[in-house]
Order: sequence, then C-alpha cells, then structure tokens
Amino acid sequence: MSKLLVILTSATVWSQKDGSQRPTGFWAEEFAVPHRILSAAGVELTIATPGGRPARADELSLSAEANNGNQAHADEMRAYVEAHRDLLQEPARLEDVNPADFDGVLIPGGHGPMQDLAVNADVARVLAALLPDQTKVVASLCHGPASFFAAGAPDGSWLFKGRKLTAFTDDEETQVGLAANAPWLLEERLRGAGADYSAGPAWGSYVVVDGNLITGQNPASGGEAAEAVLKALAERLSDVEGQRGPRAALCSSGDSC
Repeated sequence: MSKLLVILTSATVWSQKDGSQRPTGFWAEEFAVPHRILSAAGVELTIATPGGRPARADELSLSAEANNGNQAHADEMRAYVEAHRDLLQEPARLEDVNPADFDGVLIPGGHGPMQDLAVNADVARVLAALLPDQTKVVASLCHGPASFFAAGAPDGSWLFKGRKLTAFTDDEETQVGLAANAPWLLEERLRGAGADYSAGPAWGSYVVVDGNLITGQNPASGGEAAEAVLKALAERLSDVEGQRGPRAALCSSGDSC
C-alpha cells in the first residue's frame, strides 16, 4: 500500500496588501476530490499541518457561488469535509513528519498556503527530501505551489527552478477580484523564481506532469491530478517490486538474505 502525506494549511486569514486580514483556509474541493479518489484506490493518507493545528476549509469554497452556482456540489463538498472533521481537527504535526515514511506528498490549495506554507521550514524539509528522489511523488493544486517557495536546493538555489509546473493563474485571480489587494501573485512569482510555468484556459482542468512533480492549475484539476498521482505511485511500486524480484527469488531458494 502506498503512503501519501497530505499537507494542509492551518492559516485562517490571508494578509492583504492594504493590511486587512481576509478569511481563508484550504479549498474544500482541492482536498475532498483527491482525498476521495486516493482513499478509494487504497492509498494510506496522513494529514499534517504546521503545529498540528486544525485545518479549516475556506467558507467561500463551500458556497454555491464558488462552485459554479451548483448548490448540490457545494453541499457535497461540505458533507465530505464534515465527514472528515476528526482528521482535520487533529492532524499530525508537520514538525514531527519523517518524509522517509511516505511515498509522496500532496499539497492542496486555497489562499491559506500563501500565508503559512510559503514560508514554512518543515514544508521545505519535506520537499527537499522528496523532490530530488525520483521514486517519490510531489503533487500540488491551485495555490498549493506557493509552498514551493519555502524549498531551497543544497547549492542555495530554488529547488523548483526550471521544473515544469502550473498553478492558479493571475488571470483567474483577477477574475475572482482578489488580484489587486493580494500581497503577491502566484503565477507572476513562480515565473520570476524560474519555474517553467504553463497554464490552460481559466477554470478548466489542466495538469502538468514533470517527472515526479505533478501540479494542477485550479480546483477543477483535482480529479485529473489525483489520477496522475495514482499512476505515478503505481509506476513507483512497479519499479520497487521489479528491483526486489531477483533478491526475492534468491531468498525463496534458501540463499542468504
């Protein structure tokens, strides 16, 4: 069974350019859809936050307005979050996480990661351990790649420089009316830091796979990204089993193991 770490923001506000504090959290769909798909496939998921603080869904993400006017979908997301309340209220402490215990990490978005995960030393530690290891998977959605800014390479450069990825676009941020007061824009900053950034049409599913790095542009990308993660985990498991094969044969024949 594959084991995946899910890092969620524990931020409840997002500091704005004018000094105001906008309520935030994780985006419900970006947690619920991948969590449901991965769980159903038998992946063992561990939720962690900075300090083990409760992870809260951005209330806006549970509204019909933020779900294309679809009240039924919004209700479905709320029900999923509510059904996992215990896990979200008492997540693991990110500080206690050993990356070696996991086959990869998934970082959903919402604006919360721009507040806390973008500057978190333990996010940096996890990413620095997993991304260079091609047998591991690093995945993130929407504003989740803000967490990537925390991670430096051993030579002092940015760990994700030159990697192909996507994230919430500046155009999408403008369309929701939040770009003007945002302290910084994610697409602009990713490009400036040296990421090989690309995007699809606003609000449509768009996923970029670059080796062991999987990123989705927006909430609509969660299902496609989760399927890409499953494929990557399966390929990793196949590789591991292939490496074990000859040795397993020796052991079964009675030779020393």
